[in-house]
Order: sequence, then C-alpha cells, then structure tokens
Amino acid sequence: MRETKTSRELFARALQSLPGGVNSPVRAFGSVGGTPLFFERGEGAYLVDVDGNRYVDHVLSWGALILGHADAGAMDEIAEALRRGTSFGAPCRDEIELAERIRTAMPSIELLRMVNSGTEAVMSALRVARAHTGRSKIIKFQGCYHGHADLMLVRAGSGVATLGLPDSPGVPPATVADTLVARYNDPESVSSLLEANPDQVATVIVEPVAGNMGFIAPEDGFLSSLRDLTTQHGALLLFDEVMTGFRVGPGGAQGLYGVTPDLTTIGKVIGGGLPVGAFGGRRDIMERVAPLGPVYQAGTLSGNPLAMRAGLATLRRLDATGIWSDLENRTRAVTTVLSEAAQHEGVPIQVASAGAMFGFFLEEEPILDWDGAKRVDRERFARFFHAMLDQGVYLAPSPFEAGFVSMAHGPQELDVVAAAAAVAMGAIRT
Repeated sequence: MRETKTSRELFARALQSLPGGVNSPVRAFGSVGGTPLFFERGEGAYLVDVDGNRYVDHVLSWGALILGHADAGAMDEIAEALRRGTSFGAPCRDEIELAERIRTAMPSIELLRMVNSGTEAVMSALRVARAHTGRSKIIKFQGCYHGHADLMLVRAGSGVATLGLPDSPGVPPATVADTLVARYNDPESVSSLLEANPDQVATVIVEPVAGNMGFIAPEDGFLSSLRDLTTQHGALLLFDEVMTGFRVGPGGAQGLYGVTPDLTTIGKVIGGGLPVGAFGGRRDIMERVAPLGPVYQAGTLSGNPLAMRAGLATLRRLDATGIWSDLENRTRAVTTVLSEAAQHEGVPIQVASAGAMFGFFLEEEPILDWDGAKRVDRERFARFFHAMLDQGVYLAPSPFEAGFVSMAHGPQELDVVAAAAAVAMGAIRT
C-alpha cells in the first residue's frame, strides 16, 4: 500500500472548513470509499500527491487537460498573459481569436458567448432556447449531467448518481416542472414526450456522447433521430459538448457523427485547465442575447485573458497534422490493455472510446442507457479503483465517469496501466 498520511491529515483538516472536505462531491471518494488524495502538482501524464506518490492520470481535470499537466508551451503563454493582468472586465484580443477558432471547428456555431463554467453555459443556452421558441419545456435524458443549475438536477448523472441522490433538496418542484426526461439511446421516448406536449418543448438537450453515467456512445441513428424529431416539432436541438468538444474530435461530437445542432455548449478543453465555458449556435438564435437582444447574460470574468490564452494555446496545438489520429490510437491502446487484462483474469468488461475519451464497465452485457448503468456492481468497481490506485493509476473515483487521454500519455504510461490492470483484474477476480 502507498503511504498517504499527509492526504489523510489534510482531509481531516478540510472537513472542518469544506462540506465533506471537498469543493466538488465526486472528489470525496464517497462511491469508492477511503480518503481522497490531495495533489501537489501535475507533470505531463502524471499527478503527484502530497506524499510524493506519482500516478498516471486518466482524469485530467475531468477532461480539460488534453495537452497533459503543465504543458511547457501552454504555461509560457499563460505566464505571458499573467504578466499583463488577470482580468480586465473589458474586451481583449484573445477572446476574438478563440471564438474564431471555435467557429471554424464547429460551423454550427455562428455566434458564441464566453462564460466561466459548463453549468453557466447550459443555463444560459436554455434561457436563449426558451426565448427563441416562446416555449417553456425542455427534454433531457436520464443519467446525462448538464451542470448543477436547478432545472437540470432531474435524474442527473455524474456526482448525483455517484452519491445516490435522486435529485437535489433545495430545488423547488415548480423549478423542474417543465423538465421532461427521456431515455438515452431511445428516440421513441423523445417522440412520445414531444407528441404529449405539442408546441411546448423549447429544446432537447443531450450529451451526444454520454460521459456522466459512465462512457456510453450514441447508437447508430440516435443523434440523427433527435435532429429529425426536433425539426419536425419546432424545437431546438442543443448538444452539450462541454466534455466532448475538442475531446472526441476536432469538431466535437457533432463533427464526429455528422449531426448539426441548433445550439452548443462547450467548456473544459477550450480553457486549457482554467475556468471557462461557452454557448453558441445559429446566428438568428444567438442574436437574442444582450446587447443585441433582450435575453440577459453577463459575467465579470467572462472572456478573461488568462483563460482565453490557455484555450488558444491548447487549440493551436491540436491543429498539428496527425494529432487526432495519434490521440485516438493512444486512447484505443488504453482500452485494449484494460480489455486484455480483464479477459486474462476472466473478469467481465465492456470498453469503448471516442477520440481521446474512453470508458469501461466491469459488466457482462453492453450498457446503453442509465437503466443499465445504475445496475453496475459498484463494490466491484471500488475494489478495482483502489487496486489501480495502489499500482499508480488514477481513475475517476466513480463508475459513472469517463476516462481521458492526453498528448503527454505515451508508451511508458501505457505500460504502467497495463501492469496495474493485470494486478487489479486479478484482485477483483478473487
């Protein structure tokens, strides 16, 4: 076992000041047991905890760090921006260039607004969708997480699923009365809701690749059916690409699967590890946002120069020839070693990937939606998680999260993961 005395001491101290000792629920290790690790620094593909232990990191700040930790080029650019100031509360050049790069990569986004988190992006996009359509209802999917805004905490995934919370206290029933819930990968459930609520649904919001009930890819035809259904019923299609944008491919999931949404939310990668979010879409819809239109949205730190420069440094690197095929190969290599280790030990496993994002379930049958995900063996996952951690591999401390690969992950890190998986699969078999 690795020595984590300092982490345990820090957690005991954190419990006196922070709810549950953390600033985001999944970090508390509630789903896997034990004491969360406190980290001192990141180095490429590795995290180093306060006791000096090194871990190959496949969480990567929940997908944001596609270049890896403390990438030298990105750090130089951020340092240059830092010397000029942290926030102006006014326009800066870099926010224009970042917006232009996003628009080029995702042509469905004709105008966009920078914000400071994925939650803020989704909340704002939904407001715009309602204003544009003059309708109040929205359709989301079981197990899909779209941030912690009140109206989205209905059968949400991620930390809500990890902690076993059905919804969230403090959310008035009236707030979620217009939130309808469908089943992921089930277009008929969407059609039924649209038929039952004629001319009332403003938008259907979806994680085009689900990453908050574990990694679940869309079945063939699912996303295109959402495009057809929303068009038929006069509703907008909103892709929440906070996780998948510039992570599953250069044009996000919409580029990968060839389906064009009306609105898109993005975050994580476009901030290079700094707080950021954005929402955008068709020009006629986004022209409703103030100051062009009456839909109010504002933010003191929106478009701040540090986050914009970090995002630019990241997206410039992703322009390199062959980078996406390389990332895909590295990611498939991780799923391959996990699968091979499981097969060798006779442990059931389902693995999948898209771009530089992957996931696995330690189950016999494929998982297609939240009904399947919520039946996973959580105790088996917890034992696997801790066995991998003890062997120097840091995975998300929940069976309901995706994994990620960066440009810093190479053959050496893959060898560590392969050796760790062999030990961990053997541990859960016995």
